[in-house]
Amino acid sequence: MERVALVTGGSRGIGAAISLALKSEGYKVAATYAGNDEAASKFSNETGIPTYKWNVASYEESSEGLKKVQSDLGSIDTVVANAGITRDAPFHKMTPEQWNLVVDVNLTGVFNTIHPLWPSLRDQKFGRVIVISSINGQKGQFAQVNYAATKAGDLGIVKSLANEGARNGITANAICPGYISTDMVMSMPEKAIEATISQIPTGRLGEPEEIARCVVFLASKEAGFINGSTISANGAQFVV
Repeated sequence: MERVALVTGGSRGIGAAISLALKSEGYKVAATYAGNDEAASKFSNETGIPTYKWNVASYEESSEGLKKVQSDLGSIDTVVANAGITRDAPFHKMTPEQWNLVVDVNLTGVFNTIHPLWPSLRDQKFGRVIVISSINGQKGQFAQVNYAATKAGDLGIVKSLANEGARNGITANAICPGYISTDMVMSMPEKAIEATISQIPTGRLGEPEEIARCVVFLASKEAGFINGSTISANGAQFVV
């Protein structure tokens, strides 16, 4: 049976690396995006991976989008909840809007992505749920109370889903990347990048492909006994 994977935020950065890695393993892959039509079109043209546009913060849009993906590619068995945003500010300056936007995408968006698929994963007695959390959900971060809270919440989601899904052959795991060489990180001032690297014992930023390889492993049938776990991929910057 051909495997079908959905990767939210799957056309850029870590998500793009995940989409490509799963495709190279023989999966049919659908990558979602939120707004950059030009980047998504370029990604699809270069990789052959179809892209679908919806706002993961909307349950209705997510449900309709997932129906479209399954109509096009077949029943989804692997879900990678990767889409996320930041709206950073010190807590005393953080606005309710900044809080709500991040919670809606990073936490509620994970629910909106997995929940519509959960009945079919249960029915087919097989599923792989992988949530991309963050080192900052494990240790906290200045000016990221909203982001850190959502990424910590993601860990609670996978632990609970693991308990519920195990008897039906469903695993749910998380990956907590450290600082990864993406466009967002590399757009930081050079001194900020140097300061970040100085805090990483490995002495470098991670690569998106390193996170993607973790996803490929967790998605495999061979990883069926790994459930409710978190892989910390951070160059020893934070050891749990």
